[in-house]
Amino acid sequence: MSSISRTLTLFSRDLLGLRSPLCWVAQRKISNLSEVGKLGTIKLQGNYDTGQMFLHKVFGYRGVILFPWLARVYDRDMPNKTNTRDKMLDTENPSFSSTLGGVGKEVKGRTHTYYQVLIDGRDCPYITHRAQTESVTFLGNHSENTRNLYAIPGLDYVAHEDILPYTTSETNPLQHELFDKFLMYQEGKEPPFVAQDTLRAWQEKNHPWLELSDVHKETTENIRVTVIPFYMGFRENQQNNVYWWRYCIRLENLGEATVQLRERNWRIFSLSGTLETVRGRGVVGQEPVLSRDQPAFQYSSHVSLQAPSGHMWGTFRMEREDGYAFDCRIPPFSLESKQEDPNDPQILGN
Repeated sequence: MSSISRTLTLFSRDLLGLRSPLCWVAQRKISNLSEVGKLGTIKLQGNYDTGQMFLHKVFGYRGVILFPWLARVYDRDMPNKTNTRDKMLDTENPSFSSTLGGVGKEVKGRTHTYYQVLIDGRDCPYITHRAQTESVTFLGNHSENTRNLYAIPGLDYVAHEDILPYTTSETNPLQHELFDKFLMYQEGKEPPFVAQDTLRAWQEKNHPWLELSDVHKETTENIRVTVIPFYMGFRENQQNNVYWWRYCIRLENLGEATVQLRERNWRIFSLSGTLETVRGRGVVGQEPVLSRDQPAFQYSSHVSLQAPSGHMWGTFRMEREDGYAFDCRIPPFSLESKQEDPNDPQILGN
């Protein structure tokens, strides 16, 4: 197994407004730091295990891994050199055609590991201005109004490369109401927290609503946009069914110049034949600034269609400190429905 080994001691403020946990000592005052454990082995191959404690490489929060997802990543920044014959034979890495997005580029999907994680509740107050996706939302049961949503707070999806594993001697190192329901301390194990039957049953029960399957990425002038859509189910109204999706978006500044998101411009195509344009200031009530110290921002939102599938694409209007503005492309992504179980999602927690 190929890996990078470190023996540094990790620290974490109840703050975690840090760009990279590996270099915060040089960038931040350390008066409020406290020890949380020791940095483990960063895996270049293979997955991390259930129960692995970690720090988020970008947002800095403490978390624990529940289980992995194997996603298809459609990265529009990657060259696609596959010839037609190889494409026909390649069933493991399907392609995504985005002609509706106005670009007409077919992007080859590559498999990549993401993890379902719990976030330490002590760190949530310090990341909410930069990470709005620290919950997973579900629809209510079919008999309820379509506007009702239920949220499981402190539940997130993290890419393999954003995991900084660490070990700790604490038997209860993370504050989340589901930690003790899902994981159990077992001395002698590595990591020492193992899955309980509750976690396995919850994963199986909610698989259609939790599953992360497709990830879409594109970079414009050093601003990388990542989109992850999730199907939530449908609800019936008097005329027809209304299908719902949640989508998570992460913006990351890969350059040196500070930029601010000013406007959003969405195009939403439904299989029913409608094409909707949505424009507005900022996102989720904010106009986030992406700087060297805080280069990333992520949020989640919802969309509904009166058809079982559709597409979304668009742009973010970005502005630099010198007044230069440009449109940052949002990669086109599909909205696909799934076969639903007659049973409703099992909601744990509040």
